[in-house]
Amino acid sequence: MKVLVGLSGGVDSAVAAYLLKKQGYDVTCCFMRNWDSYANNDIAGNPTIFDDQCPQEQDYADAKKVADQLGLPLQRVDYIKEYWDDVFQTFLSEYKKGRTPNPDILCNKYIKFDKFYERAMDLGFDCVATGHYADTLTKNGFTYLTRSKDQNKDQTYFLCQVGAEKFAHTLFPLGKIEKPEVRRIAAELHLESVASKKDSTGICFIGERNFREFLSNYLPSQEGDIVDVDTGKVIARHMGVLYYTIGQRKGLNINHIKGPWFVVGKDVQKNILFVCHTSRRSWLHSDACLVKDINWLLPDQNEIPEHCTAKFRYRQKDQDIQIEPIDETSALVRYPQTVASVTVGQEAVFYDGMKCIGGGTIEQVYQDGVDLNEKIIQAGEVRS
Repeated sequence: MKVLVGLSGGVDSAVAAYLLKKQGYDVTCCFMRNWDSYANNDIAGNPTIFDDQCPQEQDYADAKKVADQLGLPLQRVDYIKEYWDDVFQTFLSEYKKGRTPNPDILCNKYIKFDKFYERAMDLGFDCVATGHYADTLTKNGFTYLTRSKDQNKDQTYFLCQVGAEKFAHTLFPLGKIEKPEVRRIAAELHLESVASKKDSTGICFIGERNFREFLSNYLPSQEGDIVDVDTGKVIARHMGVLYYTIGQRKGLNINHIKGPWFVVGKDVQKNILFVCHTSRRSWLHSDACLVKDINWLLPDQNEIPEHCTAKFRYRQKDQDIQIEPIDETSALVRYPQTVASVTVGQEAVFYDGMKCIGGGTIEQVYQDGVDLNEKIIQAGEVRS
């Protein structure tokens, strides 16, 4: 069976490629180049907006060393414009609305399991493979996305928007092993370029830059008031309401009043950031949310369970929920025990035991049947 594996220049995809070869697959590697600062500046019409700090060329060199050591062919493909159009522009559009998008989910949806997947199929490959910590289970002719053995590294959250039909032609070689074993295999194979390489964290196109500084190149900062929602008083100034996320407690520069303080809401139109003191964290807790653009990873929507669990952010503990479908791609999700910092623009990902059964974008967050952000804005105004 012919497999095209995405080789990123990291240890996970390197070991994935090795395991596939060991298992007898006909393996070809492919490095995806998704971000180039200079090329993107040309697309943006501003060739001097910032310096190139994305380490993709080093990643390609590491991928090439791995492919050579494993005796596997390596292709290289550019998806710079596609990434710019489908991932980065969506990322910016969401931030302009005061929302908090997840670019990793967008990248999997539009690049790795769209452009890359279709390229593999067009070239006659039977499957694609990646170094994600995820697994699959085929039952009654349908392939489910399931959690990996390594629960600490499980990445099904980021795969929730991939078309369900594509998992039948996708291999996840790391699904049944844990990260320490991956490192051990890489060291045993003397893959020096990746064996001890630091895991990539954060957002690819930002790299080691300061997030706020990077974003200001595209969404200029506009200072405004930080308001204590419980008193309505202005207690500090922010650098731009778009740069903060719900639940954030660092980088608020509220040093003159004992904290900690938490971001609880935004008035994007008036450029006001609302915060609360640690003693009143109830402003962070919601009991329901509206989820739209749900991608169900089930053979039939009649299989949607009324009660299951969800993650409202990556690495969050599973939360017990009740799903009330509204239409094929929307649902009201209830969690009467309340959950902190459920954030508009982020992804709600649903699980039925080990199965990842879908995910969608959080559109509104409620507390006692009322839109929580509107409730916070009104409370802050009433008290001012």
